[in-house]
Amino acid sequence: MEFIIIGIIVVFVVTYRLNKGTDIYAFMSESANTVYNKFAPYSFKTYREKIQSLGMDFTKTQYLVQVILFAGGAGAIAYLYFYNIVTVVIYAIIATMFIPYLTYLRYKKIYSEFLFEQVQVYTTNTIMEFNTVQSFVKALEGVYESGVLEDPVKGDLKTMIEMAYQNGSIDESIKFMNEKYDYHIVRNIHQLFLQITNEGSKDSSEALNNLLIDIDMLVSSVYADRIDRDSFHRTFVNFGIGLYGMVMLVQFLVGNATYMQLLGMWYIQFLLHAVIAINTYFLLSGEKYYYENVGAE
Repeated sequence: MEFIIIGIIVVFVVTYRLNKGTDIYAFMSESANTVYNKFAPYSFKTYREKIQSLGMDFTKTQYLVQVILFAGGAGAIAYLYFYNIVTVVIYAIIATMFIPYLTYLRYKKIYSEFLFEQVQVYTTNTIMEFNTVQSFVKALEGVYESGVLEDPVKGDLKTMIEMAYQNGSIDESIKFMNEKYDYHIVRNIHQLFLQITNEGSKDSSEALNNLLIDIDMLVSSVYADRIDRDSFHRTFVNFGIGLYGMVMLVQFLVGNATYMQLLGMWYIQFLLHAVIAINTYFLLSGEKYYYENVGAE
């Protein structure tokens, strides 16, 4: 195992020497970006571009701190379990490999929240425009020209308008937007506008105002849910990290000398690795749930 680690270090040093003229951090950063661009899924690239345009991406320093914390934390945990420097290095490397996955989940959450805010702007402004012009397509054009929306919703709204003129009806446009943004507030507003357009209505202002109230209530509940979820998330992470420290209780109960003897048994080491793996899976599952279920749909 020691030879494998030494081999990895040698490969890294040789590769770095072939890229003279860049400092070590720049080399690592460029290497990571190359891997991201080559192997990352399309959704990751889409999320990343939008998050960067919003100015919500981590800085290089923040990413470096994240690497240090993950590697240092994993190394400390591995040392407390196994008291073996090789195992420490291996766990430190493995821990840093989870950073891209967690970054992807973070991007996805921010992107989902951004889309929900854009959908809120789209539905609210379309209702207000319709109350003025009494035409769904004209209302869409007014919202588009107002500049309150950003891509991708703005681009999809333009497509929606073009489809309405090409087809001579709003049916396909509504179907397109419902499929792109599967939120019940979007389906509700489109259903109402479709009904008004096809069947007519002497006074639709009351129904539209009720929709505005529903949107306001939904937005309030979503933001309240985010606050509760953030609070629970902090508690969950602290609890999950605390589970790794259970080995300290075991060492206290059996004594350090006895614990060191137990480490000489292969099945004890297997159980300790299993404990770390289960705790890690528990944490990652919780993180995945937190980042993917934003409570906006």
